[in-house]
Amino acid sequence: MATRIVVGLALGPAFLAALFFLPPVWLAAVVAGIAAMASFELLRAAKVAHHNGMYISTALAAAAIPVGHALGYGSWTARAVAILLMAALFLPALGRYGTEREIRFEHIIVCLFGGVGVPLFLSALVQLKRFGNGEYLVLLPVICAFTTDIGAYFAGVFLGRHRGITQVSPNKSLEGYIGGIASGCLFMLVYGWLVQRFGQIPVDLPIMALYGLLGSIITEIGDLSFSLIKRQCGVKDYGALLPGHGGMMDRFDSTTFAAPMLLLLVEILPAF
Repeated sequence: MATRIVVGLALGPAFLAALFFLPPVWLAAVVAGIAAMASFELLRAAKVAHHNGMYISTALAAAAIPVGHALGYGSWTARAVAILLMAALFLPALGRYGTEREIRFEHIIVCLFGGVGVPLFLSALVQLKRFGNGEYLVLLPVICAFTTDIGAYFAGVFLGRHRGITQVSPNKSLEGYIGGIASGCLFMLVYGWLVQRFGQIPVDLPIMALYGLLGSIITEIGDLSFSLIKRQCGVKDYGALLPGHGGMMDRFDSTTFAAPMLLLLVEILPAF
């Protein structure tokens, strides 16, 4: 866990630099890189066969969607990418049906999830940046995911008694899940106070607490969901790119769920 925290802290300044000091397109480039690498790792974990550049097509599709959102063509880009990727996947599958190199439908679905679903969810970070005070809003899902993860870990270590709540992660305890939600709520309130205190921006703290509650719940669902994929695929981690974290997907699995949830909440019930 110590290595996990150190790597996270090392990557933090680079992310903050792209967020606060560089043009918005740089954040989109960072998200595009994350989405492309995460989709590649997902296909590899699911043992998708290397047919007709399926990995390359999926990774390129994943990278294109965040960039399209940064340029103001998010919806158009997502539809175009989905259509093009489906064609790139199904056309070779039609030609190889009944042969030894047949492309399985489940592999096509994995590619579509990795090439369209994952980057579409992560693009919520890019969309948040386009709001007023967007640089502060982008940090909402990042802080929520990170503090929920840390809170769940320490609550589970020191207070965990009721384990085996789900066989996907049998070592995680009920106390850990509750601790993660409590931590997410607490740190969201702290973040709201800091924005109000040092950013001179009026913040509705009860709404921030709601962000923390719903954001931490969906964060833990996201973590379990991608753990389920790993268990069914028979892998421990999606990759080894980030020491202590595993792959890019291992690091951003919960953020993939938290980002669209916080975007939805910001749109419906803005806190600042």
